[in-house]
Amino acid sequence: MNNSIPAHARIVIIGAGIHGLSVAAHLKTAADVVIVDKSTIGAGASGIACGVVRNNYYQPAMRELMAHSVGVWESDPEAFSYHSVGYLQISMESMREQVRGIAKEQADIGYESKFIEGAEQTRQYMKQIYPDWRAEGVTSVLHEKRGGYANNKASIQGLAQKACANGATIIENTAVVGLDTDSSGAVRTVRTTRGNIDCEQVVIAVGPWVYECWKMLELPQCIPVAAGGTSEERAMWRYWSLQEGTLGVAPDFLTDASGGLPPVVHVDSDAALRSIVDGHIITEKPWGIYYKPDFHFNGVQGGAAPHEVLRNAVDVSVDPYGPDSPEFIVGEDFAEMWMSALAHCQERFSTEWSQYRREPSGGIGCFTPDNFPVFDRIGGDNVYFIADSNHGYKMIGVGALVAAELQGDEQQLLKPFRFSRFAEGQTHPVSNSPFPWS
Repeated sequence: MNNSIPAHARIVIIGAGIHGLSVAAHLKTAADVVIVDKSTIGAGASGIACGVVRNNYYQPAMRELMAHSVGVWESDPEAFSYHSVGYLQISMESMREQVRGIAKEQADIGYESKFIEGAEQTRQYMKQIYPDWRAEGVTSVLHEKRGGYANNKASIQGLAQKACANGATIIENTAVVGLDTDSSGAVRTVRTTRGNIDCEQVVIAVGPWVYECWKMLELPQCIPVAAGGTSEERAMWRYWSLQEGTLGVAPDFLTDASGGLPPVVHVDSDAALRSIVDGHIITEKPWGIYYKPDFHFNGVQGGAAPHEVLRNAVDVSVDPYGPDSPEFIVGEDFAEMWMSALAHCQERFSTEWSQYRREPSGGIGCFTPDNFPVFDRIGGDNVYFIADSNHGYKMIGVGALVAAELQGDEQQLLKPFRFSRFAEGQTHPVSNSPFPWS
């Protein structure tokens, strides 16, 4: 780390989170590469991410991209504080056909998983892992043998060390306040609170703050999105509140039947969900949760399906992670919903309501019209957007692919995530999951 501001850099990367650090770590050399962050390494979305790493996507392009990212996680599990425990997608009947398709396509790309169908077969399979399993409203299990989770802050620090070892300079506590362009739209100067940096290329990897950089470049607030032979104007950015929390029990509270660390659990159910507090019905609509034991969080950590808080990022006037943004705080109703869902799935949680605790986790996601990332040069030929703040943490491999593109080698895995897909009607398909990004 170095807090002196250079007058010039070959590449300026804005954002010292998972994507920005991964780009710098994977360039052939990061000499004369500067990473600028308004706070500190991993202080934003990456540093409070749940840390789940999975390949469970209905969208083929996401599935292939995540298979690549899982490979990067596996390449240095010690440095990335990565735990390859696997991942369980336990689904309701309306999702069975789609999840069956995911299993087939995972097999086609050599990503090991096992698919179990039928309500009774699902119950028996899960009871082999957790003898107290009792979830209703589920009829299939996709057990990904790869994947798992990483400890968020530790993994970001490991990635930062790799970026610095590759020659990058990380400048903390320095906010970008302007992007000066030439007549072609190329950014020639990055203006910061501590001085200006002339540059040859800019990478914008700022997670939920992407809208601020979007405004600096005067890019459109609404864009045409084509579908079914028609086109409509839609807001480019929307904010979703990512609901996550922690249960303050001993980490070995959630060991499997053999006493070992179990896979990450994700459940999507259409059974009525009753409150762990007083038995009232919280919802009769499909709901979803995920959870895992985590020694880093010192407990059981996970989350639930998000809720939309702002349809148009134009309405945002405060820092989405700041103290003056109460609309983005995880609501009190989340704790009751998540804890009730845990108890719905496993008997051991039925008496643990008092152990719920509020921890820095979850946060805000800034989403595109189809809820999937944009990886592309936008505005000027030397401006590369890594525009994603929810899939982001698990997608550590995106930085390696973007690094290759910065060096002139176009990557096939990134093509389905170009900005042009919206106008061309090539948006990513929608699944039946309660989660908008699955």
